[in-house]
Amino acid sequence: MSILYVVGTPIGNLGDISQRALDTLNEVDFIAAEDTRVTLKLLNHFGIKKPMVSYFEHNKEYRGQIICDRIKGGESCAIVTDAGMPCISDPGELLIKQCEEQDIKTVVVPGPSAVISALCVSGLATGRFCFEGFLSVNKKSRAEHLESLLSEKRTMIFYEAPHKLPNTLVDLLSAFGERKLTIARELTKVHEEIIRTTTKEAVSRFVDAPLKGEIVLILEGKTDEEEELYTLEDAVKIAKNLINNGEKPSNAAKEASKITKIRKNDIYKELI
Repeated sequence: MSILYVVGTPIGNLGDISQRALDTLNEVDFIAAEDTRVTLKLLNHFGIKKPMVSYFEHNKEYRGQIICDRIKGGESCAIVTDAGMPCISDPGELLIKQCEEQDIKTVVVPGPSAVISALCVSGLATGRFCFEGFLSVNKKSRAEHLESLLSEKRTMIFYEAPHKLPNTLVDLLSAFGERKLTIARELTKVHEEIIRTTTKEAVSRFVDAPLKGEIVLILEGKTDEEEELYTLEDAVKIAKNLINNGEKPSNAAKEASKITKIRKNDIYKELI
């Protein structure tokens, strides 16, 4: 049957794969994989032999259409990512849109998700949360992203690469002040570690001794009490962080005032 199956695969522990996922991978005509070398190891482990096509960030536009054409021609396809659920911080998102535009049926085969797994063990509020993916390495885009979250009351979840973690921890502390932070490292793997800490303590512990492995950051949302805790010094720090990321002093003071409820003029005087 002409269907695209979105198949979740383990994020570390191969024992987490579902029987339905194995059945689907066995039954489809071909598999679209983010990295065919990674997926081949998974298939070999379970004795599955299927033709694969690579589908990743830099070939998603034209390769996606090729996949759609094959499905419309009568084949069935399973899309997988290197780990977890496809389409989450993953080029599979575009393929789903292409299938929608071309009336191709899509079926989800749920599997492990680093986002949900990390949230569940974070110790932070799980009732409402938002997934923010990876922060940009571009300073301006990164600053704008963090600024847009300053009033966010939901628990926030970020992905981060280990070599970028020190800078991200500093940026989180600078932008949000001291808040609860959980660092989930190497989920489901041998060296799994859940570190429940704060932004301030994390900077102290890990900037000069960075962590290794796949990392998910879970940050506490803004609390009602937080607005009452800001001092003029805090407001100036927030403004300076905005200036360091390209904002003009007057605009930085204005934004810091919105966040802290401290008068813009008082903040601006301290800046100049």
